[in-house]
Amino acid sequence: MLEVCALTDPGRVRPSNQDSFRIVQELGLYMLADGMGGARGGARASTLAVETVVNALARSAHRDAAALLGAVEEANDKVLSEASLDPNLEGMGTTIVAALETRENDIAIASVGDSRAYVLHGGELRAITKDQTWVQEVGRGLGLDEASLRTHPMRHVLTMAVGVGSAVRILYYAVELEPADILLLTTDGLHGVVAEPEIKRILQDTALSLEQKGQCLMTAAHDAGSPDNVTVVLMRPAPTA
Repeated sequence: MLEVCALTDPGRVRPSNQDSFRIVQELGLYMLADGMGGARGGARASTLAVETVVNALARSAHRDAAALLGAVEEANDKVLSEASLDPNLEGMGTTIVAALETRENDIAIASVGDSRAYVLHGGELRAITKDQTWVQEVGRGLGLDEASLRTHPMRHVLTMAVGVGSAVRILYYAVELEPADILLLTTDGLHGVVAEPEIKRILQDTALSLEQKGQCLMTAAHDAGSPDNVTVVLMRPAPTA
């Protein structure tokens, strides 16, 4: 059983929130999505994607890694199909990162795009997912240094997203949570503006409840200017009696 906290906010600049999240504990499913394609298209893409994953897993006889990957593929088809039927939604798409409990404290994670999963384990913060971005998949391969990558004109370009093509490349990871671990799912409204040492400091603070940690992460994003929507989902094994 996991203790969960989820928060979302439009940030300091954007007038609307195109992020979506879903927590469905009876399915053991925790996920978020960061939409793109304008205010209407981005919001619709992220909402449709998370709803499709939830519905697909609710129908599945086996809620395992294969079912999770199949649900994300179904979400890709749904977003792509709806965009093709409405010219106002043309070009919409979304990132997604979804965590599914497959056994007690054993988590399957699927991701597309640059929304991330992190784990705090043994006092160290580790990124589980890899961004599907030009920076990660092209820029670093070209040998560009980190300072150049932070200001490169292609730094925000995704190499993969849900709903932008008939074939979607889903990345898969498996994590076993230990009692003191914390799993964080986040859109780039947090990890793109708040440095990882600060995220780590907040998650490590034993004086804070899980809800307070989430609120502190949101505050940190706001204090950094939060130019994008900010969504976080925090999970940890529930304490035993």
